[in-house]
Amino acid sequence: MRLKANTQITLQSPERASFIAMLRPSSGVGQWIISERYEVEPMIRPVEYVDVFGNLCQRLVMPPGKLTLDLECVVECDDHIATSPEAAYTPVDELPDYVLHYLVASRYCPSDMTVEQAREITSQARSGYGKVEAIRAWIEKNIEYKRGTSDESTSGLDTFNLRAGVCRDFAHVGVMLCRSLAIPARMVVGYLHKLQPPMDQHAWFEAFIGGRWYTFDATQKEPRGGRIVLAYGRDAADVAITTPYGPIEVESMDVKVERVDGG
Repeated sequence: MRLKANTQITLQSPERASFIAMLRPSSGVGQWIISERYEVEPMIRPVEYVDVFGNLCQRLVMPPGKLTLDLECVVECDDHIATSPEAAYTPVDELPDYVLHYLVASRYCPSDMTVEQAREITSQARSGYGKVEAIRAWIEKNIEYKRGTSDESTSGLDTFNLRAGVCRDFAHVGVMLCRSLAIPARMVVGYLHKLQPPMDQHAWFEAFIGGRWYTFDATQKEPRGGRIVLAYGRDAADVAITTPYGPIEVESMDVKVERVDGG
């Protein structure tokens, strides 16, 4: 399927300040960039680099006042996500080097503190894909989607105990519990077509099972395609769409995702 995503963000700062944006998707497994537009007003030329997770990042320095980022991308992506209930657990000694850093506890995913909880939640599930799906289903059933219950400091453990959060928090819990079982897991931020309830960008998680990454989204009752990935990381600290280094505030944000291939 072919999707068009539009994002307009207006930032405000009382002084000259630097920030990093993560707003350009890249072509890869499951998606191909057909076209894109990236406008900055007032015009400041970004400097782009690729971070350690393979994400495209833009460095900018904004003047005092307001700055608007206006972006559009057209992306060919999968209309269904892969599922594989038979996918086996991959022992740690057989994992490829590039996924090992997705095994360790991180700022928002203290997986070393939830080993017993993860084992209990998945005790009746099959190894590998079955255990990750048991985690996803447990989150969907036991954690309420509720705005205003978390903030930028909320960890996966906080959400696990509070039993409420938003997509970011659901993803943190999923990543945390997978890593507690020695299953590599990473957070993903991007767009989801026909996302309900409507919001800005969306977050979900992926787990490495049977030699590849699989998508899991505890905010959705069924596996859904129509996703555009913007960034991968260990947790929210790695995938923030804007990271300010100064008194920058987001004044407004508008996101739209629509299908453009007639499907």
